[in-house]
Amino acid sequence: MPITAEDVAVRCCVYDIVLESGRVPARQDCAHRLSRTDAEIAASLERLHAAHQIVLAPNGEILMAMPFSAVPTPFVVSSGTFRTYANCGWDALGVAAMLHCDATVSTSCSDCGDALEVSVADSRASGDALLHFALPVRHWWDSVVFT
Repeated sequence: MPITAEDVAVRCCVYDIVLESGRVPARQDCAHRLSRTDAEIAASLERLHAAHQIVLAPNGEILMAMPFSAVPTPFVVSSGTFRTYANCGWDALGVAAMLHCDATVSTSCSDCGDALEVSVADSRASGDALLHFALPVRHWWDSVVFT
C-alpha cells in the first residue's frame, strides 16, 4: 500500500518531535500535534512501517525511527544538552549527521564490554572503535531489529 501525503506529515511529525526532545514519540503525541485520531495515526504508522520508513513494536507504537530508537540501547548520542538513543553504531553516526553538529557516541565493546566513545567533529568520526555488520546490507530488513 502506497504512503499518502498524510503519512508524510506523520513521519515529519515523528522526526520533529525526536529532534526537539531526543525521544521517539508515542502515537498519542503525533495525534495531538496533528489534530488526528489515534486510529488515523495508527493507520499512517502501519503504512510507513510497510514502506520500511519506521519500525513498529508489536503494540503498534514506534520502535525505531531510524536512526533513533524508542527504547534504551547501548548507543547513546549526545550533543550539548541533546541526548538520544540510536539503534546501532551505524545509526549513532547517522544521528550526528542528522543533527548537523558535533556529537559523542557512548557505547561499549560487544566483545569485551569495555566502555567506548566515538567523537564526531566536523563530520568526521574518531575513536578506538570498529563497526561490525553481522549481515550484508541486502539482508538488514529480513530482521531489522536484530540487524
